[in-house]
Amino acid sequence: MYKPFIKKLKNSVVIVALCILGTSNAYAKKLDLTQELTIDANRQSADLKNKIFSYIDNVVIKQGTLVIKADIVQVINDAKTGEKTYIAKGKPATFEQTLEDGRPINLQANQIKYEPSLNTVVISGNALLKQEGSEVSGSKITYNSETEYVNAESEANNKVKTVIQPSAKKDKIPTKDMN
Repeated sequence: MYKPFIKKLKNSVVIVALCILGTSNAYAKKLDLTQELTIDANRQSADLKNKIFSYIDNVVIKQGTLVIKADIVQVINDAKTGEKTYIAKGKPATFEQTLEDGRPINLQANQIKYEPSLNTVVISGNALLKQEGSEVSGSKITYNSETEYVNAESEANNKVKTVIQPSAKKDKIPTKDMN
């Protein structure tokens, strides 16, 4: 009876915590999506019929400020819309991007699902979001760069953990002159 309420409460606490982290007024650079995309890997294979491209071993994807690093990345092209979904796997796979306000956001997990057309990144398996020294960890974290929505979840009997660094003090305490 109380489980749905507790889950909603836990998610609300995480959202508030992430607002404190400073994700408000920060979204991924829209300019990144207009930049050239490069994919480097040791090997590559393609299922041309199903429009699935696989990049294997030491994969690095770059587009503007966006950098994804993984052991394997599959790029799935939707035949109807042409939209791409990137599924990166690694121990961990990483996703880094500079936000509009110049602050970097770092995500890492066993799996990263990036859907640029939806402005969504879903990380799962030892998921960790870092920004300016603060972090959120859990089993699964969903981040939408356009709506600035973050949702962190954990598996049964585990908790979502949030660590918030204090903001730097603007006024320093004056020191006494020893002379």
